[in-house]
Amino acid sequence: MIHTFVSILTNGNPGQLPQVALALSLTLIAIYKLNGRAWALLYLAVIPFLNWSFGIIESVTLVDPNATFPKGVALHPLTMVTGFVFVMRDFVQRRMGHRVLVVMALAIAWSFYYAWPVIAIVSGLAFAISEAADWMVYTFTKYRLSTRILLSSALASPIDTTIFLYGADLALQFNPAIKADAGTMLHPVNWIVFVVGKMVGAVIVSRLMRQREEAEGLAAAAPA
Repeated sequence: MIHTFVSILTNGNPGQLPQVALALSLTLIAIYKLNGRAWALLYLAVIPFLNWSFGIIESVTLVDPNATFPKGVALHPLTMVTGFVFVMRDFVQRRMGHRVLVVMALAIAWSFYYAWPVIAIVSGLAFAISEAADWMVYTFTKYRLSTRILLSSALASPIDTTIFLYGADLALQFNPAIKADAGTMLHPVNWIVFVVGKMVGAVIVSRLMRQREEAEGLAAAAPA
């Protein structure tokens, strides 16, 4: 079990354990000093994990290519979890304020260690832009938390999906073992399926938060 843990921690390079342990320790200390706690640590871990998963776990084919859907329809099993990332960031910002951007940068940096480089670049760029958009909506709107979660995710999810699918499309085209046609990943039906999958998590959390706000009598404290 120890060997398995070390292998996971070092991304299959146990000889790098001292360097990884040191870098990880410094990362955790930095987040703690910035007042980050459980949500921040979860947020830090989930982004590299998702980027790793997109290079390891294959998408599930929902519809095979046919006359109606020439490119077919596919969905990555962890797409819904990606939608929860935007929600996690909102909770992190509630505690850390604008310092959440530091955690975001650290999470993307760790992605380059744990994920396939092409996926890390594409996914890192997608996360950076979409999370920045999510941060702006959350920061500059005055709605209550449940509404801000929904609005910020509604803006961030399409941006993240577009950039990621475009990059994944390029990766498949330039992969000599695959040589996929343009539009294999980025096409309207696939785009819609990915966005809807990501929004499911945001809608669930937003609804639960709205119920909590109403139960606590906070509905009148801020616009809906």
